[in-house]
Amino acid sequence: MHTNKSSLLYISLLFVIPILFVGCTQLKTPVESPKVIDTDKKMDEAEITTETMVHPEDWAIIKPLPLDPAIEAQIDELLPKLTLEQKVGQVIQADNGSITPEELKKYRLGSILSGGNSAPGPLSYADSKTWLAKADEYYNASIDPEGVEVAIPYIWGIDAVHGHTNLRGAIVFPHNIGLGAMHNPDLIEKIASVTAHELTVSGHDWTFAPTLAVPQDLRWGRSYEGFSEDAAIVKSYADRIVYGLQGHVGSSDFMGDGHVISSAKHFLGDGATENGVDQGDAKISEKELRDIHAAGYYSAIPAGVQTVMASFSSWEGRKLHGDKELLTDVLKGRMGFNGFVVGDWNGHGQVPGCTNTDCAASLNSGLDMYMAPDSWKRII
Repeated sequence: MHTNKSSLLYISLLFVIPILFVGCTQLKTPVESPKVIDTDKKMDEAEITTETMVHPEDWAIIKPLPLDPAIEAQIDELLPKLTLEQKVGQVIQADNGSITPEELKKYRLGSILSGGNSAPGPLSYADSKTWLAKADEYYNASIDPEGVEVAIPYIWGIDAVHGHTNLRGAIVFPHNIGLGAMHNPDLIEKIASVTAHELTVSGHDWTFAPTLAVPQDLRWGRSYEGFSEDAAIVKSYADRIVYGLQGHVGSSDFMGDGHVISSAKHFLGDGATENGVDQGDAKISEKELRDIHAAGYYSAIPAGVQTVMASFSSWEGRKLHGDKELLTDVLKGRMGFNGFVVGDWNGHGQVPGCTNTDCAASLNSGLDMYMAPDSWKRII
């Protein structure tokens, strides 16, 4: 029977592999417990160019969570054993409606997602037995050692943002706008915990939650996905949702039974687009971007959120899927995020000069996994 296989090993491995392509370095030294500190530290002048619009020195510092030396050593041992094809496959995520278990075994992708209408069977939802049967098929394919020295288990993700709505019999909670209106961080953690349990019942390892958008224009058709237009409410919920989904870093329950990987989304400014246009442009100051729209990340990252999803939207004309200053310099540098960044549904294809099947710019900007639901084979 397929069991929850979410582990820091697979998460860390997916984060480390893109480094082989972009030449970055990963923090290996354990650091102090995470906390947010304001600082006046300045960038080296050599790092500033005339095209720089982001000022990382103005963003509060989050100390990175310590990495497990044993896991890091295991990663160092595994990486040289992976084929080039495996390394490429690990940075790509396909939709389960577009890939078979046989193809997963052949191309060795790092992840599969279930889109809103991609449940096994004819409906957009299925019972636990049907979900688990499909989970077993993919899992067994991913760990099949034929043709490789070491096989890496895949991670299965889905949007379970207010309960597992694609699982028959699961509890469905109100949309986020309603959950935000209750002003109850204790209850939101319990809701996240219930949702995590539902996901393990269906064989999923990862939910694309919490949504940390701070909607400022109700004309945005997805504004109901945000908890509030008040950044303080969003921040008060972010860490509690992460705890409910993943458990507490450093405790015995972290990423254990009944827990799944969480993903803070969408980085950054999706709730600020001009006139509320979906996937539009947030024409706002860096201060507003930092102080309002990043508020939830300042509690989710110290809480140990393992993944962050890049936004479809732009900030001042810059597509987030290709914004190195925000994804790398701010998120991974200043904000200390040492998990991995996943894209949104073919969002990389919106970066200038890119298509859904060709976008090195995203990887070089800090994206660690392409969400390429139906374009995965060609982007390889």
